[in-house]
Amino acid sequence: MRLGLSSYTYGWAVGAPGHRPADPLSELGLLDRCREHGLKLLQVGDNLPLHTLDSARLARFFDQANDEGVELEIGARRLTVEQVATYAVLARQAGARLVRFVIDDTGYEPTAADVVAVLRQTMRLMDGLVLGLENHDRFPAHVLRDILEAVGSDRFGICLDTANSLGAGEGLETVVRELGAYTVNLHLKDFQIRRVPSLMGFAVEGRPAGSGALDIPALVATLRPFDRCETAVLELWTPPEPEMEATLAKESAWARQSLEYLKPLFARIP
Repeated sequence: MRLGLSSYTYGWAVGAPGHRPADPLSELGLLDRCREHGLKLLQVGDNLPLHTLDSARLARFFDQANDEGVELEIGARRLTVEQVATYAVLARQAGARLVRFVIDDTGYEPTAADVVAVLRQTMRLMDGLVLGLENHDRFPAHVLRDILEAVGSDRFGICLDTANSLGAGEGLETVVRELGAYTVNLHLKDFQIRRVPSLMGFAVEGRPAGSGALDIPALVATLRPFDRCETAVLELWTPPEPEMEATLAKESAWARQSLEYLKPLFARIP
């Protein structure tokens, strides 16, 4: 299992809804971060949507990644036949094998049956590629499993995010039990859950990898026997500071701290 960075490692630097830095981190900037940390894998998610970039900018990005030996994975949201077709073309241009999809989008929440229909219609488009559905926070894990079983093709799998399903009321143990056999990519997002000061509820906050509630060695050991998950990328939910500059510095420090923990662990994985 290979370790890499994601555009969601640096979600604030790339730009979050309503919070865009003065000089957003670009796709080439993400390659710089890979070089800085000695990593050869980069997943570009829907927070830096590649289909919105012009052809010259895409070509420069893909060429530089190839020249530096960085394997690319690409991602999008809004699972429609048209969007899958667009990203299948981009994946081949990028030399990427994995296309990671968030099913939903603003104003778009297909039923499970609709998702099955889209996957069946796009099966030929994914020849030589793998489409990973991310467990987000609407479909419970068993529904995602049922979708994949209904389609019945190894061209489709799961990008397993370690925190997202909390929004569906499910813990990681349930998610891994239902989806571990289908996991083709792992989103390492550590977190902590704590009571709010009033004691009237809980707050979920991101943490640097290895310092939260996530047992990463146990998770990796659980997924290994299924022999489908080839890559893992670091994602961070870095709580913001009052000023953007301080938030960006904190995010960068958390990425460094996380990789100091993760790199020795993944170096021991065959």
